[in-house]
Amino acid sequence: MRRVALLGCGAIGGQIARAMDSGAVGGRLTHVYDADPAASARLAASLSAPPAIAENAHMLSSNPVDIVVEAASQDAVRDCALSVIQNRRDLVIMSAGALADGAVLEVLSDACAEFGRSIHLPSGAIAGLDALRATRGELESVELTTTKHPGSLRGAPGAKSLPASGAAEIFSGTALDAVAMFPQNANVAATLSLATLGPRRTRVRVVADWGARSNSHRIEARGAFGSMKISVSNVPDPSNPKTSRLAALSAIELLSRLCSGGGAVRPGA
Repeated sequence: MRRVALLGCGAIGGQIARAMDSGAVGGRLTHVYDADPAASARLAASLSAPPAIAENAHMLSSNPVDIVVEAASQDAVRDCALSVIQNRRDLVIMSAGALADGAVLEVLSDACAEFGRSIHLPSGAIAGLDALRATRGELESVELTTTKHPGSLRGAPGAKSLPASGAAEIFSGTALDAVAMFPQNANVAATLSLATLGPRRTRVRVVADWGARSNSHRIEARGAFGSMKISVSNVPDPSNPKTSRLAALSAIELLSRLCSGGGAVRPGA
């Protein structure tokens, strides 16, 4: 049974932990850590098989675990991902936005090659990545339009001019810029860009819509192969409307495959 450590005990981390505790994932959650000690303690206490709580984020992968799952933030990836790989643990990254930084991606890719480990990216809140990867060599343009309720965008650097009512486009630019402007909302953009044209060539539009009842993502891709349109409408996570329920489900499905010896979705890796 593969041993799993969890970095981040918020909405997504909690759902992953409960899926493992219920037996839906074949591995065993042995260690957790959150920057908020109370969050770690609450999650551990809520499980039938409470994991140990690591002293700090870097100590998490020093324990005898096989896989570390990051469900915390882009900063957590930048701060801790390299030490996880150097400790010869595989890593699942939820905050894919950190990898839009070419320097971070290069350092982690080199470390994976040196230490014989892998980084895995769940498909997150979108669909169709297999088809998009298949056309990667013939892609000419990829655009993502993300529509969310303003309440789930508020506080982001790119959300300073939200509409007073109705719907309005509040951002148009590259996936690289989207990740910087919407650090808690743009992991979808980063995952898509890593699977297709890269963060500098993948285009992103963000729409704030007061009438939105779901987080919706529309992908339009064109190239020598033809054209493709993919639309997904996700229920926001009830405990964190900045993310979608599908994001947690994709992580649970990926982790289930990893713990059973199956392959992983690794966009752009």
